[in-house]
Amino acid sequence: MPDDGPISRRLVDLAAPIVGLNVLNVLALAVDTAMVGRTPAAEVALTGMGFATQLVFLLMVAMLGLTVGNVALVARAHGAGDDDRVRHILGQSTQLTLVLGLLAATLGNGVAAPILRLMGAEGAALESALDYLRPLLTGSVFYYLTILYGASLRGVGNTRLAFVVAVLSNIVNVALNWCLILGNLGAPALGIQGAGIGTVCAQLFSAVLFVGLISRGTVRGIGLSLRPRALDWDLAHTLLRIGAPAAADMVVLNASFLSIVGMLGRIDPVSVAAHGIGLRIQALAFVPGMSISQATAAMVGNALGAHKVAEARAVVRSSLALCTATMVALAVGIVALDGPIIGLFDVDPASMLGTHTADWMMLLGLTMLPAGAYISFVGMFQGAGATRLSLGINVAATVAVQIPLSWFLGFPLEMGAFGVWLAFPIAFVVKAALGAVLWRRGTWAETGARI
Repeated sequence: MPDDGPISRRLVDLAAPIVGLNVLNVLALAVDTAMVGRTPAAEVALTGMGFATQLVFLLMVAMLGLTVGNVALVARAHGAGDDDRVRHILGQSTQLTLVLGLLAATLGNGVAAPILRLMGAEGAALESALDYLRPLLTGSVFYYLTILYGASLRGVGNTRLAFVVAVLSNIVNVALNWCLILGNLGAPALGIQGAGIGTVCAQLFSAVLFVGLISRGTVRGIGLSLRPRALDWDLAHTLLRIGAPAAADMVVLNASFLSIVGMLGRIDPVSVAAHGIGLRIQALAFVPGMSISQATAAMVGNALGAHKVAEARAVVRSSLALCTATMVALAVGIVALDGPIIGLFDVDPASMLGTHTADWMMLLGLTMLPAGAYISFVGMFQGAGATRLSLGINVAATVAVQIPLSWFLGFPLEMGAFGVWLAFPIAFVVKAALGAVLWRRGTWAETGARI
């Protein structure tokens, strides 16, 4: 049995830069939003930005699936010491990413306006959303490549380089957006369109930097040939088999949030606003746990690729301890400081909006313990390539528990918004319990460089 001490330290070392990278991603959007908020007709622009962000996420689902499949395969090959296969996987994944990026650019630009109208965008808000989206959609491939290479580096245990690239990219993003949104240093004041242009230029910078570093062999354990090669259909099928359930997992998760918003809208519009504030808090609170989960996936894949099942299990145990401890510590802070946190959003804690937000934050705090455990298991499933198990848990807990329970507590039992939200931590308890059962069964622990 391997020593958990070194594994815990390796997990922390791997996860820490991922935490920083994910925080940078959240802050980049926040900074862009703040700059757009300083433009004329800021309310319309921010409304358009909100609609656009939802569509960007929708078009990201396929790429997120490819990324999960790529990390699982790269981590396996790296754990087995097969550097040639790592290069082959990365080369093939790059070509598939180029195709996905071109599809997103073509399809996205074609359907953006109709989808935004279906989402409720109209008039000036619709035009603002399109102004922001057009550059981002056209340059989708740059963002996709940045995600792919950062994930691949994670698979070979190098998360610091991805963090450094993210820091440099965010500096470029802030500088360009400061100029293009607000018209500083002689640049045209393009408003929300400038946010899209500046962001896509920063993504181009990031993608070029990654390609330069990896293709020149400066990163140990990973390489990239820029020469096009015939598509490896067997590998593409494996990436699809692993990635498709992970992509569907994200769709189910998003559907669960949409169902909550729909129910809250029938109860009290103020609770919808409170839910929106809660989601921003949740996005930051979940960053450490999700980062540990991503590190877990890489280490589990490495261990299984090296035929070390006991080590993979030890990684999961360390992940469970670290993730739950971190999430519980954050939960204590969220509940204890709910008033000051609500005040950061210029909301009076004594108002109806403040009361609803405090209720949601309390329930979010209760969610953090089971969520920490479940997030660890998600990392295990993704690293093992057993994404169908994760999808099955999510579907069962969401469709059979969360959505019907939210409706039952909120409407027949007349608990209102509190009842709708109460189903959220209960569903995570179910997810964590199912994850623990499958972890103990061990059917996920298939060893070898190929899965």
